[in-house]
Amino acid sequence: MADVSRLAQVRARLELPLARRASGLLEGRHRSVLKGHGQDFDDLHLYAPGEDVGDIDWKSSARAGIPVVRRFVRESNVNLVLVVDTGRNMGATAASGEPKADAVSFCCALVAYLARDRGDRVALVAADAGRIVQLPPRASTQDLELMLRTVEKQLSVDAPASDLNRALDRALNAFQRRSIMVVVTDEARPGPEHERLLRRLRVRHEVMVVAVADLSPVGVPLAVGGPATEHRGLGQVADVDGTLDLPPFLRGRVDVAEGAAQAVRARRESVVALLRTLQVEAVSVTGTDDVVPRFVELLGRAKRARR
Repeated sequence: MADVSRLAQVRARLELPLARRASGLLEGRHRSVLKGHGQDFDDLHLYAPGEDVGDIDWKSSARAGIPVVRRFVRESNVNLVLVVDTGRNMGATAASGEPKADAVSFCCALVAYLARDRGDRVALVAADAGRIVQLPPRASTQDLELMLRTVEKQLSVDAPASDLNRALDRALNAFQRRSIMVVVTDEARPGPEHERLLRRLRVRHEVMVVAVADLSPVGVPLAVGGPATEHRGLGQVADVDGTLDLPPFLRGRVDVAEGAAQAVRARRESVVALLRTLQVEAVSVTGTDDVVPRFVELLGRAKRARR
């Protein structure tokens, strides 16, 4: 990426209608976390399209003959905590063919952008088997830019192996006040080994998961990598988490591609089943172009789930 503001990059790619919708859905998450508005009444104003109909004051609307909304003074003190898996699996190749690190970085930047515009604070827990980074809740543009660059520096195929439990455990112990936790990992996680910590985290906080999908190692052009993979010479793909080294002659074979697709579906179904049991909303993104609409979808689903 060019050495420019990460938040400016989000703004350049975020269409205004989507930005307003995401901001409104995030407001809804704040109200659920804070158990109602929880702020002092300020005044009444005319309802505008896009506002939450739940805010309409029906008695005042009946007297006025038009929809009227109750306005409250909002002093949000909720934290948005980015819990980022920085294992080497996150430095490989996304389903879109671009580096997974780009999708992870853009997702983090989107959360920071929305939070900054709302005046909220964002904290970071980024961890793998060999490293852990924690940054306290901050709201200034300068602090958020530093946070985003910190995440980017952790994402590499040369990084230690993934250890999502380490990140979840730190998030659980470091943040006592109820927060919104956005867990960013890959589509193979969370698994059964993460259930205990996720369950404890879910009791205390609002938890959402964004998973970055892997590129299939078969049935794609030879010049492109594969799931949790890196290049090792032209047309060769290697699993960064294991010893798999896929020779070029297996690429494009229908039977191999079908077997790989079935394995991916089974893995996704197991992750979905686990998160459904824990009542944690999640989405899978294929690349940077997929982040904004899928994150808006995630916020919408999470808001409906709390009604």
